[in-house]
Amino acid sequence: MDGYAVLAEGLRKRYGEMHALDGFDLAVRRGTVHGLLGPNGAGKTTAVRVFATLLRADGGRALVAGLDVAADPHGVRRRIGLAGQYAAVDGGLTGRQNLELFGRLFRLGGSRARRRADELLERFGLTEAANKGVSDYSGGMRRRLDLAASMILAPDVLFLDEPTTGLDPRGRGEVWDAVRALVAGGTTVLLTTQYLDEADRLASHITVIDRGRVIADDTPDGLKNAVGGDRIEVVVAESAALPAALKAVARVAAAEPETDDLGRRVHAPVEDRVAALTDVARTLQDEGIAVEDLGLRRPSLDDVFLRLTGHAATDTTDTTDTTDTTGTTEEAA
Repeated sequence: MDGYAVLAEGLRKRYGEMHALDGFDLAVRRGTVHGLLGPNGAGKTTAVRVFATLLRADGGRALVAGLDVAADPHGVRRRIGLAGQYAAVDGGLTGRQNLELFGRLFRLGGSRARRRADELLERFGLTEAANKGVSDYSGGMRRRLDLAASMILAPDVLFLDEPTTGLDPRGRGEVWDAVRALVAGGTTVLLTTQYLDEADRLASHITVIDRGRVIADDTPDGLKNAVGGDRIEVVVAESAALPAALKAVARVAAAEPETDDLGRRVHAPVEDRVAALTDVARTLQDEGIAVEDLGLRRPSLDDVFLRLTGHAATDTTDTTDTTDTTGTTEEAA
């Protein structure tokens, strides 16, 4: 476990004839955000449930915070937090009352629960709203409070399962800031998400899972580079200029350029991005070719996802094993 907060070796889990996990391996370094991505029913939430001791695997081994999840589930629960897809805070209570309630449920005692609630309210930027009813909170504030609740016991490892589902861009940004603050404080985060830009912004390493098996494992940049690296794109003003644009791009391309006649676009992979862009821009200007757009484009995680799974990640929520559980608990079943 040296250097790793979560390790899985050959995890297997079946639901009838379906293999939710089929020899699943994972290694999550301490003090990082690790993204777990995959299409519908890939097994992401099943894996999180196994790690959080909410589900027993049929085979394989999983270690969390140095402890075997099957042999010492109570020890694991003392070291983890879990925030599910939907906030589990009580809308009829204030933010402070919610956190104090969680503290009492986790047997902190009254005074210690109050101190911990105050610490978390400040940490997640909710002090000014502490005495307001949660029903009046914005979506982002509710999710931040939910994250705070999952941190009552200051876990070594936090599992976030689709933490920003349904939030607007501002709410998502608030949650991202909170996650970054947690990791800066030493917490390890395993993140499943349906938003690939979220994984790109937060995760230092990404594992892509499909049909219960890992199909890719690398840094975000490593995954993008595997798709093909930088590409230059030219959109000309007139279709008649496409041949000239194709010739200009071909001079700097690392592979055969592709042409989109309908979009009046030529694009190709390049190795020296700056030199390629400069050369093409100068050539087009010298030849008097009117251009609507000219630029460099890096592959996105959407491109990676499309290449690996055969379709875009318009929605990657597991339909077979969704989880609504939130918080840490020593007494979970």
